[in-house]
Amino acid sequence: MASLLKAVAAVSGAVGLFSRLQTSAPKVKALSTSQSSHQVAGPVWNLGRLNHVAIAVPDLEKAKAFYENVLGAQVSEVVPVPEHGVSVVFVNLGNTKMELLHPLGNDSPIAGFLQRNKAGGMHHVCIEVDDINASVMDLKEKKIRILSEDPKIGAHGKPVIFLHPKDCCGVLVELEQA
Repeated sequence: MASLLKAVAAVSGAVGLFSRLQTSAPKVKALSTSQSSHQVAGPVWNLGRLNHVAIAVPDLEKAKAFYENVLGAQVSEVVPVPEHGVSVVFVNLGNTKMELLHPLGNDSPIAGFLQRNKAGGMHHVCIEVDDINASVMDLKEKKIRILSEDPKIGAHGKPVIFLHPKDCCGVLVELEQA
């Protein structure tokens, strides 16, 4: 009986600790990394929701058919985005999207990715921001490398920027105006 009481007390203590942790956890407003030179953003701009995960694929029609016919997802037709050197198929997942990316043209960044990753794979994650221009200025001040001088119009018709993976824990991060 004593061991049962100890177990109940331990569980109660863990539940209480979990409740305190949930209420006291700070909200992160922008990119933070383990490097001390990177600081959390002020009230100038804020991160929003995950917009999509982009997957580079060597065969766009085959990937489209897999998500549509095997998994039953809603998928778009192929959308060429020449200013980014890609053809895209959007896969609607309800709470977010996937973008299936395939090279378009000789200068496509996806072609180089697929040369290194023959079977394809995750290329980047896209997170919405409430002010793309403020995020660019703030991130430049924090020495986060941005892969273009200014935001470009992305596949969703909104301004986007890409952050260097070496500054983002090894992940290529796209920020998109919400």
